Order: sequence, then C-alpha cells, then structure tokens
Amino acid sequence: MKRSEQTAIVVGSGISGLYTALRLSKNNKFKNILLITKTNILECNSRYAQGGIVGVMKENEADSVTLHIKDTLKAGAGLSDKEAVKIISENSEKVINNLLEYGVEFDRDEENKFKFTMEGAHSVRRILHSGGDATGLCIEKVLSEKVLTEPNIQVKEETTIVEILTDSKETCRGVIVYNNITKEYEAIYSNVVILATGGIGQLYKYTTNPSVTTGDGIAAAYRAGAVVQDMEFVQFHPTAYNAKTEKNMFLISEAVRGEGAKLVDENGNTFMEKYDERLELASRDIVTRAIYNEMRIRGTKNVYLNAAVIQKDTFLNRFPTINEMCKKNGMDPLKENIPVSPAAHYMMGGVKTTEAGVTSITNLYAVGETACTGLHGANRLASNSLLECVVTAYEITEFLKEKQIERTEFLKEEKDSKIKAVLMKYNEDCKKNSVNLVTLKQKLQNLMWEKAGIIRNEKDLKTGLKELEEIQEAFGYTDKCPSKEAYELRNLIICGKLIIEFALNRKESRGGHYREDYTGKIEPARHYATTINKGKYEEIYVK
Repeated sequence: MKRSEQTAIVVGSGISGLYTALRLSKNNKFKNILLITKTNILECNSRYAQGGIVGVMKENEADSVTLHIKDTLKAGAGLSDKEAVKIISENSEKVINNLLEYGVEFDRDEENKFKFTMEGAHSVRRILHSGGDATGLCIEKVLSEKVLTEPNIQVKEETTIVEILTDSKETCRGVIVYNNITKEYEAIYSNVVILATGGIGQLYKYTTNPSVTTGDGIAAAYRAGAVVQDMEFVQFHPTAYNAKTEKNMFLISEAVRGEGAKLVDENGNTFMEKYDERLELASRDIVTRAIYNEMRIRGTKNVYLNAAVIQKDTFLNRFPTINEMCKKNGMDPLKENIPVSPAAHYMMGGVKTTEAGVTSITNLYAVGETACTGLHGANRLASNSLLECVVTAYEITEFLKEKQIERTEFLKEEKDSKIKAVLMKYNEDCKKNSVNLVTLKQKLQNLMWEKAGIIRNEKDLKTGLKELEEIQEAFGYTDKCPSKEAYELRNLIICGKLIIEFALNRKESRGGHYREDYTGKIEPARHYATTINKGKYEEIYVK
C-alpha cells in the first residue's frame, strides 16, 4: 500500500469542498492540500442546484437577518439549532461577497442590482441565482477553475474514500483511499481531514441526485465512531421531471413556482388549496405530501406543473436549463403542462458538527450535506443548502487559522495498534462474491422508496429493516471491497439502515419525517443521535 502525507485533506469536490480548499490554501500552515474526488472535479450534487443561494443582503430592504431566521426556524419544524441558524444567516452577506471576489457572478437587473427570487416558505424574495437556473453549476465552475490553478492544492480524481484512519486515542490521522482506475490503495496521513462528500440520494429509487451521492462521508465517519444525527429527515423535492434522456430525475426548481407556476391535476385543476394556505409556496414537506397524496388518490404516476402562466420572456430568461431539458424531451413548457412527481433530494441529518464543521472525532471535520449543523432541523428551507455549504466552509477555515495543528511523524503512527490493524485489513486479499451489485442496489433503492420514503409507518419500517439486513447479508462485504461500486453499496446499506432505525425511533410526524401511524402526535422537540459504538439512540432535547 502506498503512503503519503498532506497538511490537509478535503474529500469531495462540490461547492463546500472547493471553497474550503481554496480558503485553506491562503493559510500559510497549509502548504500542500489534497482534494479528493470520486469521479471528476465537476461531478457533484452542487452543480445540479438550480434555484440559487440565500442572500440576506443589505441592498434588499424588504429582507433582514431576523426575517430569514424566522423563516428557517418555521420551516425546521422546531428542530433547527437556533445558534446555528443565527450564525449562518448573519454571515450570509460576507460569504456572498467573498464568492464575488473569487469571480462568481449572480444575475443582476439593468441597474446592476441583484435579481432576488422567491421560493417556498420564504416570506420575501431573497434567493440569488446565476445563469438563470444554473446557480450550482456556475459557482462550481468558477471555484473548480480556481482550485486547478492553485499551486498549494493537489487534486486526485477517480479516488474513493474507503476508511478514516483513527488511532488508539480516537484521533483522526488520515484516510485510506481506493484508486478507481489502478485498483490500488493508499494511506494518506494528515491531522486535518474534511469530509465534503454530499448526500445519500442514490439510496432511493427516484432521486434528483447524480450517481456519486452514495453517502460515502457519512458512512466513513460513522464507521470511524463519529456521532450521526437526524438521519430520519430526508427531504423529497416535490417537483422532479423524469426526463427520458437522463439517468436520474431532472429537478424542476422551486423557483418556477416562485415565479407563479401552478400545480394541477390531469384535468388542469389546482389542488394545493386543499393542503395549505400558502398554496404552491408552502414548505417542501407539505407540497411533497400533497402531490404524493394526489397521485395515490388518482392512481397516477405524476401531477403537472403549469408554467405557461409565467410570462414567456421571464420564463426563458430565468429558466433556460429547464426549458432546454423539456424541449430535449419533446415538450414545450410554455404550451404544455410539465409532468412532475417527488424524488429524494437532500439529507438534512448527517455527521453531527458545530457551525465550524467540528465533529465528535478530533481532527475530523464535515461540511455541506455530509454534515448536520442543525440549520435545517426537520425540514430544509429552500436554497439554505448552498448558503450552509459556504458559511460552514468559511467557519472551518477560520477555526483552523486559530487551531494549533499538531506535528506528527506519521510513519511512526503506523505502530499504533488500531492504525496497524486497519492497514492490515486493506493489505489482505479481497474475496470476491458472485453477488450482482446492480440487482442488490436496485432492491435497496426499491425498499427504501416503498418502506422508508415520503409516507412511513412502523410495519413498513420494520419490514424494510429486515429486507435491508437480508441485502446486507447477500452483499457479504464489511470492510475491504472489490470495486468502487461495491464500496458505494456498502455505504448505501449503512446509511439506509441508519435512516430506518432513526425513523423507527421517532414516533411522531415532523417536517420531512411523516408517520401515518402517528399523524396527530407531536413529541417534545428532540434530536436522535448515535454512534457505531453505542448501538443506542441518544435523545437530545432542543433548548
């Protein structure tokens, strides 16, 4: 097995990973930073973020930090961490200005003022966007270009994280990675490891997430003994278009509804008035369940979004990507209703962290969708995700400016019994099973959609857990695996089991977690958290 050493390791090339690496590179303590990405530097969940990023900006006189905090807390259904919400909201303008300094451009009007748009559960227009409906991709491109020209940052593509190295003192000392091309392993040592690997979308049959979102960071941190929290809270986006030309469902941004589009049935009749007075701009959990319920009542695979009510020029300028995708699939969104249905979109739980990304394991940090700062609570407010990515990344780098980074002779660390045992596992031959990974993954995705999806109950969750354990047994691998795809399935199984177990613990309906056997019951506001070592679920009451 190869060995190497870095001053800092960032795993993941989404906006949070890129931004963290760039800011670290300006710190003299970090002369060689390694950024690891599982495919290529541009393939990540961030690039598919259409709607935009929350910007609580002084020039927007209708908005304020106080108002944004209020909206976020309301959407979070009583489980948002108030201090995290406050810190992330207060730092919004600062990080937006920092992105502008890096060369990110947000759409502006004729007077060069930001164009703010509206999204569900926001009380005012405060969403900044770029390229119309390509905000994530625009930010990702700018930051990735900066990373590739930064001499202090080395990028390893086609590299999968398979293990976090912790010593006998439960301190993170680096990672073990697998090269998807050469099939070689490498132990990379560092006293700063930052996980920015994104979410778990590929755990579900229907998702807006790309193929790389397999819970790698969450699974690795959990296996290393880190605290994970709120894994039952999976956000399903209400409006996804299953485009024939795409592998995964194509997101129809919430901003389309923010500009006035209406949800309708097959006869063109609206239905959101039956579910919430905010209609199409209710919080995502409510709109998702409304659509899901309408589909069940009618026995249909989708409902429709009427975007023709939006002025033509506004639609074409604001949503060029959506218009192009619809046209690519043989329909005109300004003349025909767009068929939409819910899809898994975002993990609101994850590795428990502070607002500065600090996990329960010394030297290990997490940022973005991998992390659970407490901002989102039980239900993420639209476009708060990109804001959380950059604010938490900013706070991590500020925290590390002040932190005394330990100087370690890493090769001597290999004498540590725990590290030595892990290295031995990955030096051993891997016995190959005759299992069909594609079939097993599809089984897992089906059971998660049907048993632990938008509507849940105890019977289905228990059946799902039993089926998942059967899949885990058939899979057969616990540590070393024969391929990237096997590692991804290993991680999905871990995350799926956590989601079901957390969902069984929460005997109430709250935010994105809906139990039809506990529709009217609301428990005291509390989080559930666990580690691989405890094997039990700790209750953390919200203050």
